[in-house]
Amino acid sequence: MKLEDYIHDAKGCVRCSNCKFIDHIWVQSARFARQCPINMKYKFNLYSASGLLHSAVGIMENELEFTPRLLDALYKCTLCGACDIRCKRNLDLEVLSVIETLKARCVEVGKGPMLEHKVVKENIETYNNQYGFPHMNRLSWLTSDVRSVSKVDMLYFVGCTGSYIDNDIAQAASKILTHTNTEFMVSPDEWCCGYLLYSTGQLEAFKRQVEHNIRMVKELGVSSILVTCAQCYKTWKVDYPKVLGKSTDDMNFKVVHIVEYLAELIKEGKLSFKNRIDMKVTYHDPCNLARLAEPWFQWQGEHRRMGVLEPPKTFRRGDGGVYQQPRYILTSIPGIEFREMERARDNALCCGGGAGVSLSFSDFALWIASERLEEAKATGAEAIVTACPTGKRILSEAARQGKGNIKVYDINELILKAIL
Repeated sequence: MKLEDYIHDAKGCVRCSNCKFIDHIWVQSARFARQCPINMKYKFNLYSASGLLHSAVGIMENELEFTPRLLDALYKCTLCGACDIRCKRNLDLEVLSVIETLKARCVEVGKGPMLEHKVVKENIETYNNQYGFPHMNRLSWLTSDVRSVSKVDMLYFVGCTGSYIDNDIAQAASKILTHTNTEFMVSPDEWCCGYLLYSTGQLEAFKRQVEHNIRMVKELGVSSILVTCAQCYKTWKVDYPKVLGKSTDDMNFKVVHIVEYLAELIKEGKLSFKNRIDMKVTYHDPCNLARLAEPWFQWQGEHRRMGVLEPPKTFRRGDGGVYQQPRYILTSIPGIEFREMERARDNALCCGGGAGVSLSFSDFALWIASERLEEAKATGAEAIVTACPTGKRILSEAARQGKGNIKVYDINELILKAIL
């Protein structure tokens, strides 16, 4: 997987600007019509998928260098994937893969990533987590009322944020699983999934995480990996097979987000809610659980004339993400009044927490989060709910700084309130 593999896609951009806006058939107002975070903020073509694709062509043809301005635009991109699925409405270009491999080339030639991303890499290599906490504390979040077993087919892969920063999410999820009599295990051998390494172009370090975690799964003998983090979900389901040159279906395990699992339990009558939560809520679709959550399909072939691909290629168009399950769960809770934002599902605006942007450009990340909070408030909702620890963190920080008078929850926290 290298930049040159996507030369056709990079050169195919016609600067139509569809990558900058939500799908036109869903536009409800000019205020919430735009979707590309960097273009919304900086309003210059370099700060857009179009600008980055043309820059990639310049890099491949040795007509352009990784200047400070190009690095600024490239590493402010949250890899939210909005541009990718918008482009596939018309041209079927692999926009996101171009930007991902452009970051990898930047690292390869010694120009990237940002300093903060290098620190994350050091933390992961030394402590097996992005925050630099002692690895021995990975399971310190476990409480006595959580029933984890040593040998079972489901592994709860907690992730770094749930393990070290926001223990409430890991504890809530585990208590919910225990309440539903779900047998699951956790492992002290869990390492960071590597999302930040992959999304900042540090592929060699990322492959180390892939090899270890897949070996761990094999040694544990599990075939189902349950996660509460959207970034872990997409990394395991899409990026692991991608760097291994495989399709998602070729892997020996299935990745399931807890909202997928619990939605099925509700349908089967195995999970019900006894407590009312009288609240107006809206839901934020995490990019990595929504439009980026579809399986990866490995393809090798040729680009023929008039855009014909031989053999034919299966494209990830963003409409097969995890959309309905969290909404089904929320509307099943007594007292919840659900309000939908204008930019929802595959049109959702990024929260600003993706691809390490909140580490290297915190003010910009909080600006994106504040935009999302404004949209949430416009629905009349009292709270915004998401299904990703990073999303909860960045949205909560924006709310604390006065950028939105609204409560922020992870969906597991509300579910726990409704059952216990």
